[in-house]
Amino acid sequence: MFATALRDLRSSLAAWRLWCLLGWLEIRQRYARSTLGPFWLTISMGVIVGSIGVVYGALFNQNIADYLPMMGIGLVFWGLLTSIINESCMAYINSAGYIRQTATPKLLFMLQAGWRNFLIFLHNFLIVILLLAVFGSKDWSTVSLFFPGLVLFILNALWIGQVAGIISARFRDLPQIISAMLQMAFYVTPILFQPGMLKDHRWIIDYNPFAHLLELVRGPLVGAAPDTLTWTVGIVMAVAGWLLALALTERYLKRIPYWV
Repeated sequence: MFATALRDLRSSLAAWRLWCLLGWLEIRQRYARSTLGPFWLTISMGVIVGSIGVVYGALFNQNIADYLPMMGIGLVFWGLLTSIINESCMAYINSAGYIRQTATPKLLFMLQAGWRNFLIFLHNFLIVILLLAVFGSKDWSTVSLFFPGLVLFILNALWIGQVAGIISARFRDLPQIISAMLQMAFYVTPILFQPGMLKDHRWIIDYNPFAHLLELVRGPLVGAAPDTLTWTVGIVMAVAGWLLALALTERYLKRIPYWV
């Protein structure tokens, strides 16, 4: 069961030097001759966090010391999630030349997209560190929960990217559809608003898987340990999602070179 998919996954993980190098070189090429390089994205994200935080904090009549870290950290991690998914949609399509000419494992290109966006995220994580340094955390003892939460967060982002990448290779309109869906999900996920603001409409968060994924990484940093439901949703999504991703990989792996 999943023999072909697991073999491709093992080969891709074994070639970690290759996809790490490809991801890093792509960033180098994208910001060639730029003095600040990827830090321009950090500056841009910092300006967005600062401006939206002040405006929406005043609009919602929120305590800026609580609202700005919540919104800023959420925005940084939402950027990581959506960038992995959106770029994974085009991972096989953009790597068509490699796929058609060389017998490389296919999941390698998905790992490359994930690694590239994780490197950019590390630059943006400076904003998270700055927010915590200025405003602190309500309970620093919960910070240790951030690391298993981040692992679950990345695992879920990768399987969603793999599923989207395979289907996008066959149906070229899907990347635009997924981008639009993620944009809609942004407005119903507690990033710009506090969960408590919904009052009678709390179900919007309870039934929103992205809200639980976000809470896995944001909650421990702001001093709120994720509850049992959030951990359960994250674990179940990771297990079920990777089973789905492996099933699709097993069935359609050999068709990808013809689709791209």
